[in-house]
Amino acid sequence: MNLRIELALEPNEDLSIRQRCELLSLPRSTVYYQSSNQDGNAADLMNEIREIYERHPFKGYKRITDDLRDKNYIINHKRVYRLMKIMGLQAIYPKKNLSRRRQNDAVYPYLLKDRPPMRSHDCWCIDITYIKMAHGFIYLTALIDVVSRCIMGWQASTCLDTDGCLDALEMAIKTGYKPKIINSDQGCQFTSQDWIYSLKLLEIDISMDGKGRYLDNIFIERFWRTIKYEEVYLRTYETVLEAKNALGTYIQWYNLERRHSSLGKKKPYEVMTGIGLNIKQEEADKLTNRSLQIAA
Repeated sequence: MNLRIELALEPNEDLSIRQRCELLSLPRSTVYYQSSNQDGNAADLMNEIREIYERHPFKGYKRITDDLRDKNYIINHKRVYRLMKIMGLQAIYPKKNLSRRRQNDAVYPYLLKDRPPMRSHDCWCIDITYIKMAHGFIYLTALIDVVSRCIMGWQASTCLDTDGCLDALEMAIKTGYKPKIINSDQGCQFTSQDWIYSLKLLEIDISMDGKGRYLDNIFIERFWRTIKYEEVYLRTYETVLEAKNALGTYIQWYNLERRHSSLGKKKPYEVMTGIGLNIKQEEADKLTNRSLQIAA
């Protein structure tokens, strides 16, 4: 190919470029093509893309392309897509069918109707919610004890995957307690083989909400409302680390200090342990250290 291009470009008074291309079976566009040296301004483009994305993380590559054109960049959406892929940027928006099951044999029945929790650790509920930051979002996973409302484990992550759920479960198990049942929705994180295998290995019964029945997991839904109104909506988190520290501090206070009217104005940790109003300091310190574990 390179040799044919060189022959086509050689000066020839007898043959035009079109005739030379026809004789060499070479498209004329190949001969006329000139490199635009895109690598030279790739860094500038990526900086512009990141700036737009940080202001509006809900914008995808097509809308960012329009913004770049408004700034007089001559660029198409394909190149913006490639650069965003290299940068690891993706528009944040409500995805369709987040609770879509992966496989029929990974869905388990709802157990709490026939086995209602009566004591602490009869059942833990788990769920994932998103936490808005100054630039983008993180995802908060938490396990709550149904009877005491105590948060047993949690994890804040930039990825919506099963690993965050497993990290929250590991934190909860390290408290020294283990539930008889863990209830979740039918999201792909909780129907994954890694999650199912981990619960079976711990000999924990698996319960899942009915499709579209968010009230089956009302205890963790109520906690999401509480933490957002009492912590998240009152702050602006600039970094992931700042968000994790603030969420950890709130969960510590929630477990040890916040009174619940549904618990007779007792605190979650009091109900879970049965210690009473005068919590032993060493026990409180132990829970604090476990609650404030933050995954790297």
